[in-house]
Amino acid sequence: MSSQAIDSEGESTVVDAAATAPPALIPREVLFGNPTRAQARLSPDGRHLSWLAPSTDGVLNVWVQPADRSEEARQITHDQQRGIRSYGWTEDGSRILYVQDEGGDENWHLYAAPLDGSEARDLTPFDGVRAQNLMTDPEHPGEVLVGLNKRDPSVFDMYRIQLDSGEVELDTENPGNVLNWLTDADFRIRGAEASDPETGDDSIRVRDAEDQPWRELLRFPFGENGGALAFNEQGDQLFVTSSLASDTTRLLAIDVKTGQVSTELARDAKADVGSVIMHPTEHRIQAVEFDYLKPQWTVIDPSIASDLACLDEVADGTVSVVSRTRADDRWVFVDQPDDGPATYYLYDRPDEHKPRKVEALFVTRPELAEYELTKMQPLEIQARDGLTLPSYLTLPIGAKRKPLPLVLMVHGGPWARDDWGYNAQAQWLANRGYAVLQVNFRGSIGFGKAFLNAGNEEWGVGAMQHDLTDAVRWAIARGIADPERVCIYGGSYGGYATLAGLAFTPELYACGVDIVGPSNIETLFQSVPPYWAPMKKQLIKRVGDVENDAALNRRISPLFHAEKIEAPLLVLQGANDPRVKIAEADQIVAAMRAKDLPVTYIVFPDEGHGFARPENRLDANARIEQFLAEQLGGRVEPITPIEGSSAEER
Repeated sequence: MSSQAIDSEGESTVVDAAATAPPALIPREVLFGNPTRAQARLSPDGRHLSWLAPSTDGVLNVWVQPADRSEEARQITHDQQRGIRSYGWTEDGSRILYVQDEGGDENWHLYAAPLDGSEARDLTPFDGVRAQNLMTDPEHPGEVLVGLNKRDPSVFDMYRIQLDSGEVELDTENPGNVLNWLTDADFRIRGAEASDPETGDDSIRVRDAEDQPWRELLRFPFGENGGALAFNEQGDQLFVTSSLASDTTRLLAIDVKTGQVSTELARDAKADVGSVIMHPTEHRIQAVEFDYLKPQWTVIDPSIASDLACLDEVADGTVSVVSRTRADDRWVFVDQPDDGPATYYLYDRPDEHKPRKVEALFVTRPELAEYELTKMQPLEIQARDGLTLPSYLTLPIGAKRKPLPLVLMVHGGPWARDDWGYNAQAQWLANRGYAVLQVNFRGSIGFGKAFLNAGNEEWGVGAMQHDLTDAVRWAIARGIADPERVCIYGGSYGGYATLAGLAFTPELYACGVDIVGPSNIETLFQSVPPYWAPMKKQLIKRVGDVENDAALNRRISPLFHAEKIEAPLLVLQGANDPRVKIAEADQIVAAMRAKDLPVTYIVFPDEGHGFARPENRLDANARIEQFLAEQLGGRVEPITPIEGSSAEER
């Protein structure tokens, strides 16, 4: 079997081993269909376990079972369309809370489903209104707080909802630029994160009581990173992340009266603060994750050190604690290796009456055990100006010494990141015979403010795109990639980068796959959802003022350079996308067809910014697989019609 060796300088060579027959094709259904089970959770009182699983009609719903398994599991939600993708428990363990939208419009409604399986109640039954910033509290189990843009589509006021009656009452009105809210230990809104529409600065505000005025506690000038996490039990400290006086964000406790740093809890020289583990009732941080090339936990509270050590010993990959009882005697954690499906475990913490115990609950996709999956290799690539790009390479099992067809898979955002772990798309493409390269180009988050800000005003013809070009050339120079068989592929910003790559470096790519990517940045800015308004100044500073600088927009928008595209392009778009409207796809396709350039255009009328329904995911990926096989020569699973897919070729 071949493998990829990465040396200390980030150099890479394909290591030859005994030539073997290629592994069996992994069916797309196994990779991209519904999981058998997913998202295990414990009710706060510890009486029930829950998870997502398909109903008899193949739609993901919530199932519940007594934690002692004394009864069979029961389906308690009855979604029949898009499937439930995330959910949680009410604090008293009497209901499941979940959100759902219509056809991908992202106007999420909040639902409460009783455990007896009766009809779920829509707690936010308002047309065209989006629910977000959901909060619950152990001491107030009968109510929730949720943000709704009901009064003004551009901002979210906070409403208090009574779970028994469904009564909705305005709790805190948004002054116009608050993006997130925080509650204290008494479940009162006392903190807010805001964005200044004039400067693009972020700030943290607090108030001493609900009848007291708001005051600014911390300000992060544009280019700094930071935010608020939670109040402590007493309400006199606020846990925050901050890049002030640092490149990467630090985890800090801030004095609520003075705004001064009380304690630095943790920091890492290369990575920003990632996920944190909070005690379920005591309002304190117990551990924090830092993720440069691979995630690592740093323990802050020694009382859970032995627990995390135990979980790490059990796990083959990364560990995430996803659920804890209020008594903190039982946890659910998930182990996610890079070369296999996730496994969920139930963990009993030890005490004087019982020993430590770990019990496997389920594997999300057990069918994957029948197939051979490959490893994801973390590595560093040097850009042309010397900037180090944290990246990941996934190679086919049994790859021979000769260069391989390469898929450059570009992440969305762009203020997001690629990370190490199981990636269904990378495994799929590697299984079909492609090398897969994922690059955290400048502007990606998680690597400090200098790395993030290096991407400012660098779209399209700038350094963000140069980083992708340099990564491909790195792979070619090291004999990994066949220079005649390189595809650029991505969704959202990754779709934009695909169009930019084909238009601005046409000599580099043999084909491209654009999923919900913008083609004209001016029209993108003009059509973003109204609730992006408080962040608009930051968008302008990150990208450029394309609405008032026609030359800039023309320079960075692939639409105006469509005639330079030489390689075949596959475009996939959700008709109801609220972020990247379908006009973005329509116009690039029209421009290419006007020049008689090769483009295939697929629209999903019941989808938005991505494809939620498994039938549509399977259809989209089947088309991508066939397209890549035709252009790059990889393996392909025979295509059969996908019943229930809404795909339309236009």
